[in-house]
Amino acid sequence: MNKVVETRAEDTGSIGFYMDFFGFRERPFTLVPDPDFLFWSAQHRRAYSVLEFGILSRAPITLVTGGVGCGKTTLLRELLRQFGAKVTVGLISNAQGGRGELIQWVLNALGVRFNPAVGYVQLFQQLQDFLIDEYAAGRRVVLIFDEAQNLSPESLEELRMLTNINSGKDEVIQLVLVGQPELRDMVLDPSLRQLAQRIAASFHLMPLDEKAVGELISYRLRAAGGTGAEITPEAAAVIHKATRGVPRLINQLCDMALLYAWSTDHHHVDAQVVQSVLDDGVFFAAQIAAEEEKRK
Repeated sequence: MNKVVETRAEDTGSIGFYMDFFGFRERPFTLVPDPDFLFWSAQHRRAYSVLEFGILSRAPITLVTGGVGCGKTTLLRELLRQFGAKVTVGLISNAQGGRGELIQWVLNALGVRFNPAVGYVQLFQQLQDFLIDEYAAGRRVVLIFDEAQNLSPESLEELRMLTNINSGKDEVIQLVLVGQPELRDMVLDPSLRQLAQRIAASFHLMPLDEKAVGELISYRLRAAGGTGAEITPEAAAVIHKATRGVPRLINQLCDMALLYAWSTDHHHVDAQVVQSVLDDGVFFAAQIAAEEEKRK
């Protein structure tokens, strides 16, 4: 396989490897989030509806969890695209530290200038003044925490305290917590029961089933300018088994399978081509999954 790829590498130049070979306008399975390639499985539609409901209903806290690569960040990007002009949004990814650092993360995400040398009380007052000013101007503030499982229980409780800032009957800040499954376990801990009680909407994303995997693959192939049949149903079944239905891994394996098919002049990716990718060990995620199975 390597020899074939190397032999033809000099001819790839501007054709982008397999794209001209299959008639694609662009690579159908890149890992960069692209609204044009957003596949709405049934559960992703439900998850997005929960996010949208949380924003529109002024829910104090909305929670979305799911495994690595299940599409949480993609949903967030779509949410920001839809609501970006209608609300003041602060997006915080991978925040860590104690409550002093947390309030600085929040102010920075909202574009509020502050003096890091002042104490927590002054920073909290500055945030509160900003929220009240936004409310008075008719703008709601939504604070989104991606990878929120990295927050400490103390930081999560501090976020809950932020929802106590209000103006009469209305919330002046809404929180969206997005993270891996352990975030759900953290929130359910008895020590955070007050936080859990403030969660008005929640959804847990699961990996895709075999039918949805086939639909995702066909959709992305068509979105890239293909027919949707470049990867056969039998190949899609092998892909589902190898990736366990995780969208990010599906994209990785499909991309490599198309490369393998191109390198051997196959105009369709069949189950044998996918198996060749797996047998050669170039799909690293499959090796990780195999090691996890051994440890069970």
